[in-house]
Amino acid sequence: MPVCVHACMFMCVHASPQRRTTSAGARRGSAQGLAGTDAKGAPLRRSKRGWMWNHFYLLEEYTGSDMQYVGKLHSDGDRGDGSARYVLTGEGAGSLFRIDEKSGDIHATKRLDREEKAYYILRAKAVDRFTNEALEGESEFVIKIHDINDNEPRFTKDLYVARVPEMSEMGTSVIQVTATDADDSTYGNSAKVVYSILEGQPYFSVDPETGLVKTALPGMDREVKENYQVVIQAKDMAGQMGGLSGTTTVSITLSDVNDNPPRFTKSLYEFRVPETADLGATVGLLRALDADIGENAEMEYRIISSDGPGMFDIFTNKSTQDGVIAIRRPLDFERKRQYSLRVQVENIHLNPRFFSPGPFRDDATVKIQVEDVDEPPVFERASYVMEVKEDAVRNTAIGSVSASDPDSIHNPVRYSIDRRTDMDRVFNVHAGNGSVFILRDLDREEAAWHNISIIATEFNAPRQMTRVPVFVRVLDVNDNAPTFAANYETFVCENAKANQRIQTVSASDPDNPIGGHRFVFSLAPEASGKANFSVRDNKDNTAWILTRRNGYHSLRKSVHLVPVVIADGEHPAQSSTNTLTVRVCTCDRDGNMQLCNAEALSARTGLSTGALVAILLCSVILLMIVVLFAALRRQRKKEPLIISKEDVRDNVVSYNDEGGGEEDTQAFDIGTLRNPEATEESKQRRDIVPEPFYPPVRRPAPPPPPPLSLSLSARDPNHNGDVREFISQRLQDNDGDPTAPPYDSLATYAYEGSGSLAESLSSLESGATDGDQDYNYLSEWGPRFKKLADMYGADDSDRDS
Repeated sequence: MPVCVHACMFMCVHASPQRRTTSAGARRGSAQGLAGTDAKGAPLRRSKRGWMWNHFYLLEEYTGSDMQYVGKLHSDGDRGDGSARYVLTGEGAGSLFRIDEKSGDIHATKRLDREEKAYYILRAKAVDRFTNEALEGESEFVIKIHDINDNEPRFTKDLYVARVPEMSEMGTSVIQVTATDADDSTYGNSAKVVYSILEGQPYFSVDPETGLVKTALPGMDREVKENYQVVIQAKDMAGQMGGLSGTTTVSITLSDVNDNPPRFTKSLYEFRVPETADLGATVGLLRALDADIGENAEMEYRIISSDGPGMFDIFTNKSTQDGVIAIRRPLDFERKRQYSLRVQVENIHLNPRFFSPGPFRDDATVKIQVEDVDEPPVFERASYVMEVKEDAVRNTAIGSVSASDPDSIHNPVRYSIDRRTDMDRVFNVHAGNGSVFILRDLDREEAAWHNISIIATEFNAPRQMTRVPVFVRVLDVNDNAPTFAANYETFVCENAKANQRIQTVSASDPDNPIGGHRFVFSLAPEASGKANFSVRDNKDNTAWILTRRNGYHSLRKSVHLVPVVIADGEHPAQSSTNTLTVRVCTCDRDGNMQLCNAEALSARTGLSTGALVAILLCSVILLMIVVLFAALRRQRKKEPLIISKEDVRDNVVSYNDEGGGEEDTQAFDIGTLRNPEATEESKQRRDIVPEPFYPPVRRPAPPPPPPLSLSLSARDPNHNGDVREFISQRLQDNDGDPTAPPYDSLATYAYEGSGSLAESLSSLESGATDGDQDYNYLSEWGPRFKKLADMYGADDSDRDS
């Protein structure tokens, strides 16, 4: 019997018992019928399908308060007595979808979103409630979620950035924007998007279907407007009313093309430059403006005409695109005071599309005024080379230099030699005419070249000066005689034969003749008559020394002196006599020396005069070192003046001398302090008894002392003045003393008053000499002074006797 399945779309699906094939939905039968036999002859039975379904459909985003009804399941095995129970399994069963076990009604418990999940696959079966046996086999079905237009189109970017060249033709593609809709594109028009422009017209347009943005106007100029903001809308439902929409912004920038030529800001530029400006110095800047930017604004400057070719150059400052005019050759106000240039500027990167409006270049005129400057003198040459023979006499002129003031006033020039380049004052120059002459004798062998500097100074402006190098070459003159080229050690064997060669000699000459040296060797005339040897000139600047007889005897004469005359071939000819020392030795048969005479050996090994002088000098220096060392040691043994070990600069000199008490009458003389009229010539030693030059004069007894209440100045007003003058005199003596120690010293002088009736008991208070003292009054002072009275009174008596 047919079974009706209710769905939300109110579709009814009928089961057909005659149909064998299985459709997309699950099919189950509740009755069985015969269907032939199998291979063994057993009858086959087929199930009779009692109920069937394919899909359920459910709208998304249900907003009702009740659960959304999906459909109803019913089986032929359900007799309606409540014994059948429906069971639902699969995706969302029990959570999203719930089935009534008795009636088979299916409900959705929550709002569903197709964009999250488009369909659910579930399985259902009917079982006996009491026996739990299956009334129908399990079958599978699908619940599809029907889409509604609940999503607006969304662009892939919130902001698009694009560039298009300026002056582009209409319809030039700029950028393509894309928007997507999450709704089902296979169902209705919910996902069909249409593009349109909300802002940006009439400059740009967009294709409604593809979203391609294009230019809508030709010839858009970046220099007029560079940036554009275009708002594009994407709307679903094919753009119909009620559709959802989304927008995006496209930022479009017109990129630059070289469509503007450079232009000078002036048609005439004027500059001033001093004539002393260095080469490469900047004269001025030319500025040209170009509305383009980047490489399209890069410019190149050139000088197309000038009335001073090659005097100036122009190049482009890459950072500012200014034209820099620089000096290429030296300027001279006296020669040319003004220059006129024609300068052209042109873009480097040209675009042929824009040649039709006109050439991409501009011209301007440049006037350059040269300013006069007080310049130093200028020499006619950058350097001078002079030659002089080495035998030239003093004050001989060897050449001249010339300099002049390049200014229009032509100040006179004064010449001088920079003595830092002529420390020995070999040369001099005439201050007025620049003639160079020599002040000393020259020697080419000592210095073949002299390099000096001559200074030219303006008379009226001494600070304006110029230097020029002068190279003086000293020419050779034959002023040196040739000599032996080496110190020859020559010997002759006792058994030598006549005309036997014993030595080959050569010569040297510090002169340097143009054609080279040509030496002539000969035996001195005074030795030719009785010579034992002869000289043979080989004509090649060498000579042989030959024997003139057979046999030589060392016992008779162990050393022979052979005078050889060497002459050069120059003019004037120079010659010298050189002595060759020949020793007589004992030789073997082959002529090899075996033994020489002791005198000859000593002559051979004798020291030269220079060596003896050097040895003597070393001995003297060694002796001086020894003497100095001994003196330092003796000085080191002396006790230092300062006992303290501290390193100080201001020292107090302390003399730790202990006096001898009352018996010490010679160690220190305070009388000089008390009597400043004492002459300095009478200074004597205080540690020995002096020998008086004059007989002692006894001093009268002193007057009675004034009352004790009187001060020292009242008692003797001259005392303070005497002491002051004494100290001042000692200070002057110490300041002028060359033997005083090299540091500050402090001399302390003690002064004791005379207020006591017994006066001073110190020996310092005594007179200049013992003979001036009268000690008889000590016996009147009582028993306490008896000892002193016996000591000094006895001395007086002895001295009187």
